[in-house]
Amino acid sequence: MKVGRDRIEKNPDQRVREALQLVFSKFGEFQSVRQVHLWLRDEGVELPVKSRDGETRGVVWRLPAYNIVHNVLTNPIYAGAYAFGRTTSKVSIEQGRKRVRRGVHRPMAQWDVLIKDHHEAYITWAQFQQNQRVIADNATGKGNAAVKGAVRRGELLLPGLLRCGHCGRKLHASYSGKLGRYSCYGARMNHGTARCISISGSSIDGAVATEVLRILKPLGIDAAAKAIEAQTNEVSAAQRQLELSLQQARYEAAHARRQYDAVDPGNRLVAGELERRWNDTLLAVQRLEGEITAVTASKAPPLGDPERQQLMRLGGDLELAWSHPSATAATRKRILRAALNEIVVRREGAFINMVLHWRGGDHTALQIKLRLNAAGRRCWPQPEDTKELVRELARLMPDRQIARLLNRTGKPTGYGNGWTEQRVRSFRKHHDIPIHRDGEWAERGEISLDAAAHVIGVTKMTALRMIRRGDLEGRQACKGAPWVIKEQATAALSAALKRSPGPVTSIPTQQTFEFQ
Repeated sequence: MKVGRDRIEKNPDQRVREALQLVFSKFGEFQSVRQVHLWLRDEGVELPVKSRDGETRGVVWRLPAYNIVHNVLTNPIYAGAYAFGRTTSKVSIEQGRKRVRRGVHRPMAQWDVLIKDHHEAYITWAQFQQNQRVIADNATGKGNAAVKGAVRRGELLLPGLLRCGHCGRKLHASYSGKLGRYSCYGARMNHGTARCISISGSSIDGAVATEVLRILKPLGIDAAAKAIEAQTNEVSAAQRQLELSLQQARYEAAHARRQYDAVDPGNRLVAGELERRWNDTLLAVQRLEGEITAVTASKAPPLGDPERQQLMRLGGDLELAWSHPSATAATRKRILRAALNEIVVRREGAFINMVLHWRGGDHTALQIKLRLNAAGRRCWPQPEDTKELVRELARLMPDRQIARLLNRTGKPTGYGNGWTEQRVRSFRKHHDIPIHRDGEWAERGEISLDAAAHVIGVTKMTALRMIRRGDLEGRQACKGAPWVIKEQATAALSAALKRSPGPVTSIPTQQTFEFQ
């Protein structure tokens, strides 16, 4: 929507003014064009739009589209400025043909004409420039890795501030119910490799918030001290100015009296003028004395020791304001963004190393220890035999069967609980154990005990006795786990048995009967 100066003057409708002021006020609250657009549509707020469709030519009211809200917030005409030459055309050669791109936005410094305070404005020029900086900082889709993005909904406090220290990409925030995580998916999406970092949002948010409050606490105390000083000096400065004016007025009254005394009484015209001037100076002195008396009477009593101590406590206790029920997640995000430029995060084992880059140019190193409290993990190292057992079983069976086998063998989880499919899956992911795949046995040339018995042509128990006697090679990860037998060895044993049946038993004196 573009409402020019003529339209502002010819349509003094209060509804137009209230609608546009609502857009600017909501942008100051949400700091995002997209969220303002969604809020307006959810609330059913209509905006005036210039229409050229037949009989409805003029201004019509409708639910706003995104570009309408964006144009209202980026058009300098609403800040009382007249601008010309905000866009230009660019000519390029593509595939041997001339291509003209029109409507390319130019930087403000390159506009042909910019006249500020040209007409009545909805917002000040300073507010307009601040809005442009916020909109530019929200434009994450334009390939600028330095921008933080808009303050989005959600309880996580650091979206847009975290940067992966391994690959240099921004970390993405995701939610599972009320729980959130920060993950670096850039390398996996672009190159098919594993993700660099995936950490819980609650632990890193709490650590960063604690560090920011610790750094800002001296600033809060300094602000409280300055507030006390300002409260004391504000009235004192006004009273001092009145006293200086009274001193000047008394000097002028004394000077006027000396002039009146020195004049010849016979010169009545001059004497009358000097008397009038003297009376005016006396009235000025009387007025200033009355103002000083009023200021002194209305002067608030100075802060006592209890008030000073309370104000100093409020200045130092920023954590109280941070954890106040009325403080929303969006407010906390803006506080963090006002103090921090970005946070570089690296994961090294069970530790997260962070470097906080402050607005003033300083840097702070911060390290937190991960709490490995996911399902199937414990906060201290798992025994190596359990890791190796799960690694071996993952080659043989899926997670559900692994959980059943571990429960039968009496091996609990890190917290002493029984195993479930989800806990086995989390355990594998934590220790980088690959999942079982169908057909994996055949790829390795391995078969089960039942398959080996079928190949040899004996029962399962007979095949098991062959393994125990050493006639057939087989291995078992643990008691109750499936037997793993090499297919090639089974085939060789089957062929040998067919060529030479051998004695029925191992007793050499045992005789056999030949039946006709």
